[in-house]
Amino acid sequence: MNSNTTNRSQSHRGGHPRGRRRPQRGGHKPVHFTPTPASPRGPALEPIACDTAPVAFTSLDLDPRLLEGIRDLGFSATRPIQTAVIPLALAGDDLIACAETGTGKTAAFVVPTLQRLLTAGSPERLALHAADLAEHRPDGARGFQPSDQPKSHVLVLAPTRELAVQIEDEIHGLAYHTTVTSAAVYGGVEMGPQERALKAGVDIIVATPGRLMDHMRQQNADLTGIDLLVLDEADRMMDMGFWPDVRRIIAALPAVRQTLLFSATMPDAVVRDALEITRDAKYVQVGARSAPPKTITHRAATMPSHSKPEWLIGRLRHPAGPVLIFVRTKIGADRLARRLAAAGVRCTALHADRSQDQRRIAVEGFKSGRYKVLVATDIAARGLDIDAIHWVINYEVPDSSETYVHRVGRTGRSDAAGEAITLVAPEEQHAFALLAKAVGVRLESE
Repeated sequence: MNSNTTNRSQSHRGGHPRGRRRPQRGGHKPVHFTPTPASPRGPALEPIACDTAPVAFTSLDLDPRLLEGIRDLGFSATRPIQTAVIPLALAGDDLIACAETGTGKTAAFVVPTLQRLLTAGSPERLALHAADLAEHRPDGARGFQPSDQPKSHVLVLAPTRELAVQIEDEIHGLAYHTTVTSAAVYGGVEMGPQERALKAGVDIIVATPGRLMDHMRQQNADLTGIDLLVLDEADRMMDMGFWPDVRRIIAALPAVRQTLLFSATMPDAVVRDALEITRDAKYVQVGARSAPPKTITHRAATMPSHSKPEWLIGRLRHPAGPVLIFVRTKIGADRLARRLAAAGVRCTALHADRSQDQRRIAVEGFKSGRYKVLVATDIAARGLDIDAIHWVINYEVPDSSETYVHRVGRTGRSDAAGEAITLVAPEEQHAFALLAKAVGVRLESE
């Protein structure tokens, strides 16, 4: 562990990720898309009115060391979700925030988190927490309190190791000129370095739920000092079956804390759980509640299933930019990647059955341009932040509107133009029509 983070040079070793689903098998099967009707008794969640106009980070009264890190990363003005969220988070409010992918949600919670830690020792802050503890926990046994024993004060939960690493990288960059420490805790790698970081009491823990539960069972993680909980991509954690673990983790946290929940989509099931784990939360919505960025052009190409590989080969030997192809199964990803590679396409596969080192090599090769095409399962729909992806291609029709939104959100990021193409077999046309209607996109023919 250096001054800011764990040493990830030790973490990219073999091993397989902690699964939450049984391995998928089989070939091309028609998808059955069934839109979920809105429940008439679903939870009410009305967004608050908030300003989203960009403002200079220097106008936010942030710590000079944090501002230096912000400048190093080339940030000058906030993006809409950051404008809306940062002041509320700094004020101590619980938040439920929904914004399109690629709009800067990570910095929206990392900036106020670091500011909170950098000012944690101020008399005003300690007095505020003492009053809060006196009101809600008369025994004062849990919650933020100064101590000679190092304790972690912030916990960030993310559904995938890729997203956890991305979040911690942003923390490391923004906190570079501070003494704030952080550690990424995720499966598929040795637990030793993570155990040492947790026992040292790093300021910020960024974790996937399954691996954090492993450490909790071995009593490596002391969460009694956590006074800020962040859940990123909460709907994905629910989809992947992590929510029972999330509930167990939350049960181990102090009752008095601030909770921030972020996602690009906000289904009613997520809303219900979010309201249960937050206290008087304010709901911030930037853009549509479950819609892709408006910078993306959506296209459909109709063809028989057996023609899809040849269609891809004809367009991908010399692509104009990076291309991300989503497939439904891990076997399908490997099969398609091998076929494209045999045809001269520079590509690789990314899915949950590949080792951590294989996944790292695939992502780094795609980012560097060694591979022009990445064939992936939905593991890449979250946490894969790569600039200027030219096309996102759905090899099969996605089975839900949330899946479509997160997949296509890998392009058109940071207000850049993007293009999403879905390959639609005749037997998939009905499902795709329902999907397009549910997402609310205007399609163009390819």
